[in-house]
Amino acid sequence: MEIDLEINSVNDYANAIGAPTYHPHVSVIHYDEVGEICHTLNLFNVYGIFLQKNFPDNLNYGIGHYEQETGSLLAYAPGQLGGKPDNGTRQQYYGWVLLFDPVFIQGTDIARRMDSYHYFEYNANEALFLTEEEKEVLNRVMATLRNELANHGGEESSDNIVRDMILLVLDYCSRFYARQFKDVAKSDADILTRFQQVLDDYYAQKLQRQKGVPSVKYCASELFLSSNYFGDVIRQCLGQSPKDYIQQYVTARAKNLLLSGKNVAQTAEELGFEYPQHFTRFFKHSTGDSPSQYQKRSSGA
Repeated sequence: MEIDLEINSVNDYANAIGAPTYHPHVSVIHYDEVGEICHTLNLFNVYGIFLQKNFPDNLNYGIGHYEQETGSLLAYAPGQLGGKPDNGTRQQYYGWVLLFDPVFIQGTDIARRMDSYHYFEYNANEALFLTEEEKEVLNRVMATLRNELANHGGEESSDNIVRDMILLVLDYCSRFYARQFKDVAKSDADILTRFQQVLDDYYAQKLQRQKGVPSVKYCASELFLSSNYFGDVIRQCLGQSPKDYIQQYVTARAKNLLLSGKNVAQTAEELGFEYPQHFTRFFKHSTGDSPSQYQKRSSGA
């Protein structure tokens, strides 16, 4: 797949589509004012948030294609691909783009909190679908941010204000995603049932003999979700991480095997642990007892 544009600087994209530039490390573009633009498949080396009312057909996003036309929010991190290859056509888009350089946030609260903004690592089917009220909130922040850049860009005090406003955008996105997770949990109440079934099938098919103890990544892929999105949905449903849930599931199986008379080595092998001592450490961490202590306690010896 041929890349049309490498976005090494935030203004590379603005220059490519003829949008105004205001700051060497932050770009805010209002698509409504730009007019029709060419499609481009972009390699992002900056952070990007696209708040749009419309997206091109077959838009590349993350590891897949994004088909939604009713508008939403997509987030890109450095190293990701996004957009649509140039096919010679032009299209009018509506909405906002925020691009910011990793250098601009280095050593700030934003940089320290970036790992908590999981939506930069979501898949194509996990975009944020905003309510009208949420869109209006972000529209106002984007407009205020662009006004700050246009009128005070380059002033030392302005950079701190701009960083605070970027942080505000990121935190609003987290809040709105939390609302979406609640909606997903309500509308897709069987996700926990399907999660449980993935684990049951894993052992029924003896996959532990090749893959070891089931992982969050494996379970997420079986449910066609990214690990981060899967984790956030499960936390919303259960109040705990998928890793914790898997550990509880494996511990329950371990107890059943030990009570059935299996020794430590046999139980470790049945569960997918490479070495019995790994299983022993896992079990003691989960229960407070070693496997042998659990057997003795349960048998009343």
